[in-house]
Parts: sequence; C-alpha cells; structure tokens
Amino acid sequence: MANIVIQGWRFLPHSYSIINQFQCLELLKRPSVQIFHEDVPFFQPTWQSINGLFAQAAEVSLQNIPKPSANQLYDAVLRITYPYNLETSSAPKTCVFGTSEVGGVTSNMLLNNELLKEAHSNSDSIIITPSHWSRLGFINSGADPSRVVIVPHGVEPSIYQPLSTEERNKLRSELGWEGFIFLNIGAMTTTKGIGFLLKAFATIIDKYPEAKLVLKGLDSLYPSKELFVKNVEGLKDFDTEKILQRLIYIGETMPFAQVAQLYQAADAYVSPYFAEGFNMPVLEAIACGLPVICTKGGATDDFTTPDFALHIESKLQQVRLDEHNTGFIVVPELEHLIELMKVVIERQDFITQARTTGPKFVATGFTWQVVVDKLLNVLIPE
Repeated sequence: MANIVIQGWRFLPHSYSIINQFQCLELLKRPSVQIFHEDVPFFQPTWQSINGLFAQAAEVSLQNIPKPSANQLYDAVLRITYPYNLETSSAPKTCVFGTSEVGGVTSNMLLNNELLKEAHSNSDSIIITPSHWSRLGFINSGADPSRVVIVPHGVEPSIYQPLSTEERNKLRSELGWEGFIFLNIGAMTTTKGIGFLLKAFATIIDKYPEAKLVLKGLDSLYPSKELFVKNVEGLKDFDTEKILQRLIYIGETMPFAQVAQLYQAADAYVSPYFAEGFNMPVLEAIACGLPVICTKGGATDDFTTPDFALHIESKLQQVRLDEHNTGFIVVPELEHLIELMKVVIERQDFITQARTTGPKFVATGFTWQVVVDKLLNVLIPE
C-alpha cells in the first residue's frame, strides 16, 4: 500500500480546496492507497472554514482523514495550496499543484518569492497543472518541461447531472426563473470577462427581452458583489434599468448540490474569459447538460467540442506580468459573443443535443475517478 501525504486546504469554497477535497474522496476509495492530510493555513487570514459544502457522509470522510506523523515514511507528497511551495520533500516523490492563468508565473506566486526557473531547478518537484494552456504558462516562466504534467479536473456525476424535463420545470418554478436563462459562475474578476458578458447581454435583450442573466459570485472569498456593481455601472451606453430587471446576482456560498441546481435550471452557460487555468464551471455546466459558450484558444479547448460548445473567436494578446515575465491572454470578440448568444437562444436542437452529448463526453474522461487514475500515475507510477 502506498502512503501519500496531501498538504492543502479543506472546507473552503476556493477552487484549490474543492479540487483537493474531491480528489481526497476518490482516493479514499482506493484500497492500494492510504492518504494523510496536513492542513495548510489559508492564503488570506480573512478566509473562514465553511461546513456543509458536501453531503454529510462525504464531509465526515474528509474530516476523518488522518494527519501525517513525523516518524512515518511516505511514498509521495502532494501540495495543493498557494503560494506554491516547490521545495523537495522527504518523500521519494514531491508533486505541486498549480495553475497559470495569464501565461506566466511570477515570483509572488511562489512561497519564497523566488523566480520559478530557479525554484524548479533547485528541487526535484513535479508540477501538476490542469490544462495545456496552464502548462505553457509554467514553461514560459522557466519551469523544466519534463517536470510539468497535465492532470485535468473532474466532476462528481452524482451531483452534476442533467434533470428530467419534469424535474427541471419544477426546479425552475421553485427558483422563480422564466425566459431564457444565461448563467455564469465565478469571482467576477476582470479575467472572467464579466464586463464583456454584460455588454453582450445588454445588446441581446433588445431583440430577446425574455432573456435573463444569472451571475453567481463568491462574496465570502472575493469582492464579487462590488466587482459586479462596478461592471454594471460601466454600462453607460445602455439602458441600465432595463438590464437590471433581467439580472440576478447570487453571492452567497452554497453547497455543491445547490450550485448544481443553477446549472440544471439554466438554458446555457456563457464564459467569455480572458484567462483561466482550467475553468471548472464550464466543465460542471457540460456535465449538467448545458450548451456552453466559451472563449476559443484558452484552457477550455481541452474539454469542449462542437457537440455541445460554441467557441467565441479570440485574439492572443501579450501582457507584461513583471520585470521578468511576459504572459498572454485570449481576448474574445464581443460581436461574435453576441452572435453566439443569439444562436443558442434560437437553436433548440443544439440545446437538446447538448443535454446528452455533454454529459456523455464528461463521463468518458472528466470524472474524478478518471482524474485520480491519472493523478496516481504521476504520484506512484507502476
């Protein structure tokens, strides 16, 4: 049996914590592996642990993962935290999870404010990252390409799945949702493209007044509400009141099953992002049977196909990150985003198709079971 120490965050709605916990739950099912968990302090002192994100049985399982002991030998250490700690551990294998959203990794993203090239060359750690886009960012900043491997993220299909028509209609009635619902979930930061989305939506409702936009932020970790308000205030060339009548903002932290209901009740998911390391909500939306509209050329290229996704044309743009690093982002074309939002409203056949093709695609390659198989091949290769 292999002993693996995981150093990371638990009981927090941050993406790193969510990924860590779903991976832990899957690892607990593996008889060939024993995991131990060492909690690392949260990145921000204002962040607070939150219970109830998982079903009770899963939460108990996570709480009961034993802590590592100083005198025991371990086969691998996996770190899922921030800033990134690339130092070699006492175990034969040291793996560090990380994401590069903007095509580079700056020194303030590393624990000791080192340059990535120096930190990686001075250790034998393997960087695990979830997409080809993110991998390029690490390599662009000097990481050893032979020690930057891709392990994607996944979904739990018992949570993220389509509803029957009857169940979905009942859920929409309970939520009070009518008309065509566009959904976006995220921190509302600039790189998520919320300003672009609001401008596109403002144009859409002139022709499709029944359309609505639901934005789910995360006020417990980020200033999502303030960023949302700022973006709305920036719509000076549009009828703000008309837009606000069709906007729904949700900022509270929800259990994963409740977040899944937002996907299940919506009509389409839209993500005109500029920079993402992976973009978990897009994958979760696909698993719930939603057609997705997302930026072409970025991280989501790894897990979207024309069977259920409409890709926004984009341009690659260089950005200066600091004195040592130049990165890159993808800038979506606003007019094409507007066109695709019109397409998805009018093409019921595409929506119907996505309800089956999307979940089927996810089931074959992007469940946590499949992801953890790949993770174990890195941590303890046979």
